[in-house]
Amino acid sequence: MEANSPTLVVRGRLDDALADGDATARLRDRVADTGQPAVRVWAPARIVAFGRRDTRSEGYDAAAAAAREHGFEPVERSVGGRAVAYDGATTLAFARITPVDGVRGGLDERYDALSRDVRDALSALGVDAVDGEPPDSFCPGQHSLRAAGNGKLAGLAQRVTQGAAITSGVLTVANRDELAAVLAPVYRALDVPFDPASVGSVASAGGPSDPDRVRRALEDALVDGSEREVVSVDAL
Repeated sequence: MEANSPTLVVRGRLDDALADGDATARLRDRVADTGQPAVRVWAPARIVAFGRRDTRSEGYDAAAAAAREHGFEPVERSVGGRAVAYDGATTLAFARITPVDGVRGGLDERYDALSRDVRDALSALGVDAVDGEPPDSFCPGQHSLRAAGNGKLAGLAQRVTQGAAITSGVLTVANRDELAAVLAPVYRALDVPFDPASVGSVASAGGPSDPDRVRRALEDALVDGSEREVVSVDAL
């Protein structure tokens, strides 16, 4: 694929949470095969996504049960950090998938670029976000964004496979109280420190509560001015 190929923009979600995750994996394989970069911003189903360390914890069964008691389906992901809750509407997942020549190199540059672009999207929405996170945050990690006087807004992650790199994350738009309410017993069962007040949101930081508006701003920032080829996730 030529360097000036349009960015493939994937919209929508699949109802089945596991199938929806497989769709992103297929998108990664497509980027590796074609060299065409891709962007996806969507609201996953109502789930708590557990990382590998969570599923190996003695408290995992109790944590999964706590998620179900709050109406969230527990889902195991093969990579990533600690548990993340998606409310099915106002918690956005995002991913930028780029072709790479190998599995080494470019890690910091991709993190920096994604962090900058997410901050730009939030700034366009009236939210001044900075790097970092409060103590005892959900899915704690080195690459996070918060708003001054507010909790954690976004967490970033990256995975590099042969031919493609996925730089991705989660952004809380609204509904921070419900997310904190399910994460508190989940993290307690996992015996991982968690402060419910560490959960922030775009809305509580002074931005909009409309997830579609935030999704559009985030998508625009991740595409970064390139031409777009828009497809539905059903087409993958």
